Amino acid sequence: MSQDYVIEVPGQYPRKCVFRVFGEDRIKTFNIQQGEDLTVQFDIDAHEFNGRWFNDIRAFNVVRGTVPVAAAAPVAGAPVAGVTPFPPQQPVAVPSAAPFPPASEGAGEGSSDDLPF
Repeated sequence: MSQDYVIEVPGQYPRKCVFRVFGEDRIKTFNIQQGEDLTVQFDIDAHEFNGRWFNDIRAFNVVRGTVPVAAAAPVAGAPVAGVTPFPPQQPVAVPSAAPFPPASEGAGEGSSDDLPF
């Protein structure tokens, strides 16, 4: 079982990020509520599915309140202004990791790629 949350990092230009808490025991232990100020420590990984790559951001620790950035180093941590939970999702089976596909060269204006860069 896993639960997804959206965090917002405060500032002049607030940033948002979605992260996942994996495991019913951690979901209950962290007990994240909407609007709380938290520091979330997480691992970032990527996996390939059907020829496309996806990021997976999993929280391994949640601390109430904000922790100074120097105290959170060297692990990734983000002070948060608000948290919004998503409905639980079922785990998705992922095929074994494959090497990154080679970058396509020569893709210019008018290419069939839907990415803006």
